[in-house]
Amino acid sequence: MGVILVLMFIVMVALGVPISFTLGIVSFTGIFALPNIPPDVVFTKLFNGLNSFTLLAVPLFILAANLMNAGSITDKLIDTCTYTVGRFRGGLAYANILVSMIFAGISGSSQADTAGIGKVLIPAMEKEGYDKETAVGVTAISSTIGSIIPPSIIMVVYAGVANKSPSQLFMSGLVPGILIGLAQMSVVRFFSKRKNFPVSDKVPFKKVMRQILISLPALFTPVLLIGGIVTGFFTATESAAFASIYALLIALFFYRSFKISQLPAILMDTMKLSALSLFALATANALGELLSYYHLNEVVQNFFTALPGGKMAFLFIVILFFLAVGMFMDAVPAIILFCPVIIPAAQALGVDLVILGLIVVITLAFGLVTPPYGLCLLISCSISDITIERGFKGTAPYFFVSLCVLILLALFPDFWLSIPTALFPNLFA
Repeated sequence: MGVILVLMFIVMVALGVPISFTLGIVSFTGIFALPNIPPDVVFTKLFNGLNSFTLLAVPLFILAANLMNAGSITDKLIDTCTYTVGRFRGGLAYANILVSMIFAGISGSSQADTAGIGKVLIPAMEKEGYDKETAVGVTAISSTIGSIIPPSIIMVVYAGVANKSPSQLFMSGLVPGILIGLAQMSVVRFFSKRKNFPVSDKVPFKKVMRQILISLPALFTPVLLIGGIVTGFFTATESAAFASIYALLIALFFYRSFKISQLPAILMDTMKLSALSLFALATANALGELLSYYHLNEVVQNFFTALPGGKMAFLFIVILFFLAVGMFMDAVPAIILFCPVIIPAAQALGVDLVILGLIVVITLAFGLVTPPYGLCLLISCSISDITIERGFKGTAPYFFVSLCVLILLALFPDFWLSIPTALFPNLFA
């Protein structure tokens, strides 16, 4: 029966059936075929998979990102970054990465980053003289930082699966996220002269300072969120609610770029986007229940404990596996489906679950730019109206240098864990 279920899954994915429906159909078929197991177990698992206060952060972070985009707050951040680094050769490319790093500290969503920033900066880069591949590549790959620098939606999901503190996951992603952004900037610097990237007009210092002051409420948002989590003032879910309310207030009363009449449409869009992720999460939870009947986690644990290479070999196999998974599946169902299977093996090998989560999250974030699924790449390509092959060609150099940071994380996991432990001892006590 297991072979039939695997073939059913592969065929449905190949036919283009949405992954959430694929997971649900395979779950129902597999559990229905098992003796002495009532079929209503599937529906119970669907409900239980979403019955979590932690997961409430998912729609709230999506709402915060939608409010930032609708209230033109994202545009203010883009202007500030452009004015600050635009005078350098390749300035718009630098600004693209920098604004993604700042936006990552607010929304927790890579897709929202791509849509909000890409619709402004991709046309602007092309107009200034960048080739379409570079404009798309920089936008797509820098958007992946939205899932790494805190807060992060997929970190919230992993925390729920691994029974770890979302705050610990958030803080562990801060340094790697910044280093990935700097690594991508190094590629911009490398290509700036070779491809003769444009240089924007130098903006007067007074204008730069004025723009920074205008953007200060938006720029201060990541500080408020991270500070509130570190001090224990609010949880990850409460920080998502705070981000939504804060974005609404500054858009309404400070920038005055948002009208209450826009709110119903924003809420509707938020519910649609949340439903996609949460339904996939629910069906993945049901399939996870099916896998437990086959004792797959025990099989995986026995495989890795017998494998030479220990912890390091395990982490590299995890990276390769989730890179492949990310090509065909969204991060949320991938975490729900596969992390419960590999977590017992990680614990048996002495891998800290925070490090495991960080590696899984970063790897799946990179999956957002790898064809054929690559949602951030697809969004960027649709904005520029180029093929996904051309888009990935522009993404590839930035992708591989980002992957180098991930490899360093797998090579020295204890060192990387020591950084957030030293910076935020209260969270890791």
